[in-house]
Amino acid sequence: MLGYRFTDYQPEEQSQQGANFESLLKVFLELINMTGGDVGEALAWLNNLDRKYNLTDDSYGIGDFIEDLKRKGYIEEKEGEGTGLEITAKSERTIRRNALEDIFGKLKRSRSGNHKTNFSGLGDERGTDRRDFQFGDELDKISITDSLRNAQINHGFEDFIMTQDDLEVIETEYKAQTSTVLMIDISHSMILYGEDRITPAKKVAMALAELIMTKYPKDTLDIIVFGNDAWQIKLKDLPYLQVGPYHTNTVAGVELAMDILRRRKNQNKQIFMITDGKPTCIKQGIRYYKNSFGLDKKILNKTLNLARQCRRLKIPITTFMIATDPYLQEFVREFTQVNNGRAYYSSLKGLGNYIFEDYQRNRKKNI
Repeated sequence: MLGYRFTDYQPEEQSQQGANFESLLKVFLELINMTGGDVGEALAWLNNLDRKYNLTDDSYGIGDFIEDLKRKGYIEEKEGEGTGLEITAKSERTIRRNALEDIFGKLKRSRSGNHKTNFSGLGDERGTDRRDFQFGDELDKISITDSLRNAQINHGFEDFIMTQDDLEVIETEYKAQTSTVLMIDISHSMILYGEDRITPAKKVAMALAELIMTKYPKDTLDIIVFGNDAWQIKLKDLPYLQVGPYHTNTVAGVELAMDILRRRKNQNKQIFMITDGKPTCIKQGIRYYKNSFGLDKKILNKTLNLARQCRRLKIPITTFMIATDPYLQEFVREFTQVNNGRAYYSSLKGLGNYIFEDYQRNRKKNI
């Protein structure tokens, strides 16, 4: 007699250790993001959390976790230095994937060029519409069934012939590509008043980058940071990004973004700017003109002029304002109106959802 026999499940000790490692790894990578990639500081914080919340037990301790991190390729000894640890490329990839899951949810990999628009034409995605054959249409786009039916209706069955007028073509959807520049404010105000705004900004940037690389590989994403000046950073540098003793030179950031997009061949271009304050600095020659007390007319006018230039170039700027001060929001409203862009006044918690929705919205139309 066939059947099933059930017994009590006894988990293996190794499986329990694996579970401990995975749970500690998630906390450790989050701490890496918060400490700017400092492995020593992240492990010190992890030890403090362990003492307070009992994350480990006698069977698996923080020392075991550190050894597993080394063995599995998440950290390694620094080269050319006496002591110290640093994260590896594997950790950087894992941080980006975790950020994508936390903010955007689990997304399945899609094939390249998945940028739908409201236009039909030459493309790689077959639609449901049919149209008459035109000179230059590719043969593999011809609908054989519909064309044969037309020929039978037009010419009958006895002397079967097919002419060009009988042919129907399956309409394809045009797939556009988008070039995005993400601007991150790293001025000192991003950590003022005991609120960490730079860590969520980095997390969103890593999630957006992972989304583009996995789901829209033909799109481009460039990341720049701006304080007193603006400069471009690589994706692998994001976990190490920290706030500096800087003012907010929005002009420098937008100018660099425009220069990057000018070199991109895609027709769709856009700028995402994550900031928490007003512009307080511009550069004149080799000196900086600064004013942190209110909206300086000189700085404001130059910033608005750049917003107008982007509008003429059909480059919308979407501003994600992570501050609730009505005085600061007044600048964002004026900046957005001049550029004809969009603005979101987001809490730190909702920042990722706003950026994802706006990115997807821009992918569905020709900007």
